[in-house]
Amino acid sequence: MSTHDAMRARFAATADRLAALQERRADELASRIRDFVPLTGDERALDSGAGTGALAFALAPLVREVVAVEFVPELIERGRAKAPPNVTFVEGDIEKLDFARASFDLAGTLRTLHHVPRPELVVAELTRVTRPGGTLLVADQIAPNDPLAAGELNTFERARDPTHTRTLADVDLRQLFESNSLVLLKAEFVREQRELDPYLDLAGCEGEQREQAKALAPRDYTAELGWYLLRRA
Repeated sequence: MSTHDAMRARFAATADRLAALQERRADELASRIRDFVPLTGDERALDSGAGTGALAFALAPLVREVVAVEFVPELIERGRAKAPPNVTFVEGDIEKLDFARASFDLAGTLRTLHHVPRPELVVAELTRVTRPGGTLLVADQIAPNDPLAAGELNTFERARDPTHTRTLADVDLRQLFESNSLVLLKAEFVREQRELDPYLDLAGCEGEQREQAKALAPRDYTAELGWYLLRRA
């Protein structure tokens, strides 16, 4: 089974759980977007790796239009069922977006990079489809700077969810931004307490796989999320 097939199967099986989690987090996410991203209301925005539409729905009241790109049909179906009029879901590959250069005023991705084999391609594509002077938003869990601690974290995350590729450290993300000539406007870091059993449930982690993941799990698991606002030169 290819990486894309495995990811499709995993997220198809857990689509309802993801949609429910999105609803519980919706107000908090909307508030963070309002505070973190300066917007005029006339932007055309992209949510890359949209899932069931968390970022797209948070942006929708603040911009003219949002295009949400996702490649798992079951996630798209649930997103479309609740999408406001100015949000359009399309099926696509975020490592090779089917949009012309400079198509968007704002391009963002939320909690996605750790699932893709080549995150550098995702950042490059976000940059390509954003107009000069436009804004990029990247938000994802970040790994500790200590390579050993980062290795332990990624080993646990892959045991929990085999579609996990690698959680990047802050320094890795900043290098990706620099390699695309992106100007970092601001960064914020948020700690997120994760209860182990619900977190395993979210990934559909069961049976022997669940026991292995539990044995590898950090004690009192607190994840750190990095939020980055960038400008395309």
